[in-house]
Amino acid sequence: MRTGYPIIYTSADSVFQIAAHEEIIPIPELYKMCEIAREMLVGDKMVGRVIARPFLGTNKGDFTRTSNRHDYAIEPFNKTMMEYISEANQSVMAVGKIKDIFTGKGVTDSITIKNNMDGVDKTLEFMKNDEKGLVFSNLVDFDMKFGHRNDVEGYANALVEFDNRLPEIIEALGQEDILIITADHGCDPTTESTDHSREYIPVLVYGKNIKQNVNIGTRQCFSDIGKTILELLNVENELVGKSFADMIK
Repeated sequence: MRTGYPIIYTSADSVFQIAAHEEIIPIPELYKMCEIAREMLVGDKMVGRVIARPFLGTNKGDFTRTSNRHDYAIEPFNKTMMEYISEANQSVMAVGKIKDIFTGKGVTDSITIKNNMDGVDKTLEFMKNDEKGLVFSNLVDFDMKFGHRNDVEGYANALVEFDNRLPEIIEALGQEDILIITADHGCDPTTESTDHSREYIPVLVYGKNIKQNVNIGTRQCFSDIGKTILELLNVENELVGKSFADMIK
């Protein structure tokens, strides 16, 4: 705040981040910095994402990240699940940072969120849409606010908060809808590191017309989930991975 300079830092998961106080460096200026960095960080200097990290506060005791975060990702190297779905004339509705992560590829509608509970609200709104397709939601608070901050109590409270909203999501499911709760990595707040942790991700599947008490086993890759979704939506594809749709239908 004294110098007026942004804060630049990196992390091992191929991320280049630029943080700035919103009252010192306006949001449009911070975004422009990130756009320039994104153009630079390709080829031998490639990183997966450049992230704008705006914050507010007056001292180190009350600095808080704001909801104006923005991700600038590298374009996917291969065709994504979402592209297959949208090319089959089905909807792909993205909640949270999903659109940014996949550079908008295959997304037919999207909305940003302020926090986890806003993400649940927006997810429920999209679920009112009767179009065939996918609602893809990312609740970033678990990772950003609690996991990386090693905030065990905050993480636990966030889990309870989401768990209390889960009945609303289940109630909103149609007879043929299927809910998958999963993650893209571990972020254990109890470890000494503030980085991602290496647990297997959860894959919880629920639907009113699917088999119950099925153990889908330890999957070989994330793509198994995408492959399963495409099969459930009857979308032809060449995605890598092995579907477990036949185990739950």
